Amino acid sequence: MDTDTLLRPLLYACGALAATLAAGWLLDVLLRRAAARPGDTPLWVMLRRCRRPFRLALCALLLRGSYRQAGILPDHSLAVGRALTLVLIASTAWLLTGIATAVVDAAYARYAGRTSDQARVRRVRTQVTLIQRVVIAAVVVVAAAAMLLTFPAMRAVGTSVLASAGLIGIVAGIAAQSSLGNLFAGLQIAFGDTVRIGDTVVVDSEWGTVEEITLTFLVVRTWDERRITMPVSYFTGKPYENWSRGGAEMTGTVFWHLDHSAPVDAMRRQLRRILAEVPAWDGRALDLAVTDTTPHTIEVRAVLTAKDAGDLWTARCAVRERMLAWLVEHHPYALPRIATAAAVPPPADRTGYDDAAAGVTARARA
Repeated sequence: MDTDTLLRPLLYACGALAATLAAGWLLDVLLRRAAARPGDTPLWVMLRRCRRPFRLALCALLLRGSYRQAGILPDHSLAVGRALTLVLIASTAWLLTGIATAVVDAAYARYAGRTSDQARVRRVRTQVTLIQRVVIAAVVVVAAAAMLLTFPAMRAVGTSVLASAGLIGIVAGIAAQSSLGNLFAGLQIAFGDTVRIGDTVVVDSEWGTVEEITLTFLVVRTWDERRITMPVSYFTGKPYENWSRGGAEMTGTVFWHLDHSAPVDAMRRQLRRILAEVPAWDGRALDLAVTDTTPHTIEVRAVLTAKDAGDLWTARCAVRERMLAWLVEHHPYALPRIATAAAVPPPADRTGYDDAAAGVTARARA
């Protein structure tokens, strides 16, 4: 083996590596300068994450175009060319997914920074997240197909595969009916704006916040930090409560069961004083009224508002606790109790009642 056979592949490989490093350094400098400009978008900062796939793709491209002239393993040139092609396809797919992720994240960050409506921000976040997943899935599928087609055996099978594509499609559609249903349900959620990341929902009697939405499943984070994973088709085929639909503001109620002698007017005044000291109350509305009565108690309902579900829960608990403490301290007679005194008769039987009561009193004294 002569010196030229050893030096030529080494020189070509070192040249490709040097050109890759120089191009990567130059690209990084340009991106840093673009990111340093005031008032610019964070796109350039996020694109710096794509330096590794860019260098890998460029190096594979340079070697793929010059490996024959370089004489790299001339006895196995076909295998070398195929390996470099596979690396080039994989690195290009990696680069494209990185660019797509950076563009989507930068667009969302820019929109979220300029929009004060949190409902719209959550809607855009849900849409761009699902679009990002669709793009990545498409790139991965195309890259995998391109890598398989580099093998001659796969190209030979292509004709028979296309000829039977109709039958295979029917069989695959029946077998993957549930998965395809979830896929289309995910797209419907993304663009139908029925549920968004960050929404407060109640599903199967569980209260929580939508934490993640994918093409096939949805994750709800409950108040006690459990995660409920549900298929997205659930949210297109069954009813559920979305407390954030149309805005995060909410109205809640607090109930007390009290004695008939409860001071309702004083409770209204006390409710105002309590809410004035509760930061979770947003000041939009408050009310207190007797909504029901039973032979032993009355039902008193307070209505209050808050900017979101979390603050509403805090405000309701504070009002319930402080009102009960106030009643115990200032109006203990208003608390529900079991009545043991004799009932007051109607006016027509008043005389008889007085005589009976007097007889009972006389016997008690005797």
